[in-house]
Amino acid sequence: MPRRDDINKILIIGSGPIVIGQACEFDYSGSQACRSLQEEGYEIVLINSNPATIMTDPIMADAVYMLPMTTDSIREIVAKEKPDAVLPTMGGQTGLNLCRDLEKENFWKDNNIHIIGVDIDAVELTEDRQLFRDKMEEIGIEQCRSRTAQSLLDAKEIVEELGGLPIVIRPSFTMGGAGGGIVWNEDEFERKVLRGLELSPVHQVLIEESIFGWKEYELELLRDANDNVIIICSIENMDPMGVHTGDSVTVAPTQTLTDKQLQHMRDSAIKMMRSIGTFAGGCNVQFAMEPGSDRLVAIEINPRVSRSSALASKATGYPIAKVATKLAVGYTLDELKNQITGTTSACFEPSIDYVVCKIPRFNFDKFPGVDEELTTQMKAVGEVMSIGRNFPEALNKAWQSLEVGRDGLGADGYEEFDRKTVRERLLKPYWDRSMQIRNAFKMGASVEEIADITKVDPWFLQQIRYMVSLENRTEGQALKEISKDDFFELKQAGFSDSQIAFLLSKSGEKVDDKKVRDRRKELGITPSFKMVDTCAAEFPAQTPYYYSAYEGENESEVTDKKKVLILGSGPNRIGQGIEFDYSCTHAVLAAKEMGYEAIMVNCNPETVSTDFDFADKLYFEPVYWERVLDIIDHEKPEGVILQVGGQTALKLGKRFVEEGIKIFGTDFGMIDFAEDRGEFSKFLKKLDIPFPEYGTAREVEEAVKIAGRIGYPVLIRPSYVLGGQGMRIAVKEEELRKYVANILKTHPENAFLIDKYLEQAVEVDVDSVYDGDQLHIAGIMQHIEPAGVHSGDSTAVLPPYSLSDEVIKTIEEYQEKIAENMEILGFLNVQYAVKDDKVYVLEANPRTTRTIPFLAKATQRPEAAIGVKVMLGAKLKEFDLESKLENWAIKEPVFPFDKFPEVKKELGPEMKSTGESIYFAKDFNDDHFKKPYEFKSLYLSK
Repeated sequence: MPRRDDINKILIIGSGPIVIGQACEFDYSGSQACRSLQEEGYEIVLINSNPATIMTDPIMADAVYMLPMTTDSIREIVAKEKPDAVLPTMGGQTGLNLCRDLEKENFWKDNNIHIIGVDIDAVELTEDRQLFRDKMEEIGIEQCRSRTAQSLLDAKEIVEELGGLPIVIRPSFTMGGAGGGIVWNEDEFERKVLRGLELSPVHQVLIEESIFGWKEYELELLRDANDNVIIICSIENMDPMGVHTGDSVTVAPTQTLTDKQLQHMRDSAIKMMRSIGTFAGGCNVQFAMEPGSDRLVAIEINPRVSRSSALASKATGYPIAKVATKLAVGYTLDELKNQITGTTSACFEPSIDYVVCKIPRFNFDKFPGVDEELTTQMKAVGEVMSIGRNFPEALNKAWQSLEVGRDGLGADGYEEFDRKTVRERLLKPYWDRSMQIRNAFKMGASVEEIADITKVDPWFLQQIRYMVSLENRTEGQALKEISKDDFFELKQAGFSDSQIAFLLSKSGEKVDDKKVRDRRKELGITPSFKMVDTCAAEFPAQTPYYYSAYEGENESEVTDKKKVLILGSGPNRIGQGIEFDYSCTHAVLAAKEMGYEAIMVNCNPETVSTDFDFADKLYFEPVYWERVLDIIDHEKPEGVILQVGGQTALKLGKRFVEEGIKIFGTDFGMIDFAEDRGEFSKFLKKLDIPFPEYGTAREVEEAVKIAGRIGYPVLIRPSYVLGGQGMRIAVKEEELRKYVANILKTHPENAFLIDKYLEQAVEVDVDSVYDGDQLHIAGIMQHIEPAGVHSGDSTAVLPPYSLSDEVIKTIEEYQEKIAENMEILGFLNVQYAVKDDKVYVLEANPRTTRTIPFLAKATQRPEAAIGVKVMLGAKLKEFDLESKLENWAIKEPVFPFDKFPEVKKELGPEMKSTGESIYFAKDFNDDHFKKPYEFKSLYLSK
């Protein structure tokens, strides 16, 4: 059945600001949906309040409404645009909930709007735990024993029926497992049940028997209107049941199922999908299996594109959201082509001949006092994905991608662990479980012992034990003595040159990663680049989508075009999120427009930058020095773009300089210089630009002396950090000593600054682009909260709402002086504090920033593209630089405090927000301005 012609204009509901449990995976899905509908010639209307995403760019839809994610906003849009259909499945729980709320009022029917891509009754069925249970019983699918409770009394009765604690609580209609968890004892029972009842919009929770420790699996499916169902990807959680799948290490395809078990799971998933309504689109099914038996229970089914759909799309190369959107407008799977091969049908299930590993990224360091134990409520803020020919290679590469200072799974100098710590970290699920399993093997533990403690399947444990055996065999050998076969085996298991250097150094020989690299190249050991093709190389693929491996032929053909390598921003985390991926995707488009072949390197499966058809070539690899250099050796680009990938890309800058590789834009020496707080302050002094009094220290006593000289309160700031990591305000010596001791633990190699903290100063953020002759100010944003609250956590207003013309003029003059004297080429962000009408410079960042997408959406100027094109040689006079902003735009941060109820709600110099929304205000009587203004100093802490 070809595309529907009875609809022309489609409303897509986005997912709003990034929160834990609903992050850029939905921006990726939404962007794919927009592109998919554009190909079909439909008119697209979009609502999404998130300025940081590519999805809300004008290139993605005919009309973009950046309004609050409420039913009132949708009513307003529908009255104006009169769409024929609504697609709510790409906006996570936000999109579905809004669609469902309006459906209850008969809104869609009253306005003759078709709901496509989902059956709302199916949503009700899958979200209402009791209805879902009844349906599964009806079709013969086994589940955990459970019952729904609507009060504490109900809950107590149900626990008795189930045979006592432990039990699992699952609130209805919540996302990311919000309010859910395992109850182990009577003390926490009442508190957790009441919290679940409060958080559920329908105030009901499912009380379920605990299957803690069982094996967990997910399947991603697609179904069309003819009831053809295909399974795109099977995913196995390394962590057993009890850890939210978003927080678990996961592997695709499944590794520990027999053929019979996998077939039973596939049949059950297809049966389940066919039983829950008549919609065409994507679906995610989760199962648990009892270890040592074939007992399989269904946990849940989501009749929409899920968080795992992005991972499954990137793992297989099959664009689930794009195809699901085509199915929603009437196509059947057999009518669509597989976009990777260009010849086979979309009805063929992907087949993969490699192993994919996902590891979540956490930010517990931002929330002192947080409970780090992983439960059924999601806590991760991002994730990395890696591709290898085997599980050890994929696991090592994933650890190299995480950016937590590791060179792989251990064997990298972080050897300080003791038996007691390792045992404690294994007794409960924590984020570093795979590392602690490795440490336990290093201490001589057995597979049986670790399996008994962790309930991790022995297959995974045997793989990690094999990795440790390679370490033990390599330790103490000399670089020249290690055989070619042994070297090759280490590289096939994903060990980095840095890990190998560390192991060889145990012989007393001084070995670094450069020496290891030279030696392996001497031995002819270099990686091949393999293609992701969805069909295990059965058919030729058309897509330029690669990963590295140490086997077989090289499938990445190098062209003779001029090339630029763009480094992505790695996993999402607080302080470096989707805003940087936004600039990365624009860098790709800008480089293409400037005549370059744009090559992207990134390891984040949630983002648009890692879409298989976005860059001219995509390397799905860790943004890690060795892996990047391998790609450069192969592709030989003219140079690299570092300034759009946040701190991830910038911290590799020195190595590029050492290797003589060209960095486009501002000279790297200047980027480095801006991070050296002491040198930068001398530079400001020379330009006669005021800055808060300061001193540079490397140890505690020095810091105390400086603080005594400049007077408390003081701001402590380490160099080379993003998101204010490690920054604190100290009001007395005792605090200063404590904070400095912490910095010396986490950043021992960095000098840090002790600044005079300007109390009750107004903070101002300025983004600009300089081309060597002309300065373009992208925006001057005034924060509502006082200086001391991190700029990423502040409510920012564009243009300023209370600064005098004189102050604004001074800011503009300082910005130009700094840009000119630092010889900026491209982006420059400067942060200012204004106290008693005097303007002070706090810091300068010669790179793209978190606020570039916000400014682009507010002014309707392509700020990221302008900056990148200037870096590649364009002049500002070539662009239309006029702002289309009529009144005021407000950047509103979103915080994860509801996920961490035990953490104090306080704001300071270290960033804590996970995302933001944009709001356009006509005047300052608006609540979006008045509320934050009223509370502006309330949460300021140290």
